[in-house]
Amino acid sequence: MPLTNNVIIKLNEITTMVEDKSKLTESDVREIKSIFQKLVKNNERYNIDEIEFWFENEGSWNTRESRIRIVNLSSYIQDKYQQTAHLRIISDDDCDCGH
Repeated sequence: MPLTNNVIIKLNEITTMVEDKSKLTESDVREIKSIFQKLVKNNERYNIDEIEFWFENEGSWNTRESRIRIVNLSSYIQDKYQQTAHLRIISDDDCDCGH
């Protein structure tokens, strides 16, 4: 699945936001997580391999460790969201148990 324009815009935001692309700060990591969380909450889906390919070809991410860290964060956030999205809590009123 190719990356949507919204996802590409957010990847560009990450690129602009991170000053030292050779090493992500804790602040960078928090902001990157937040960006990916907003994407998945808005039902934007992305292919992790496409994210990795985008960062490899973007041009300013020369340090592989930083690229891999961002890819791992994107994967973690998407997986976490998908797992919790499948959980559903049923109230007592909806149990159809005859009470």
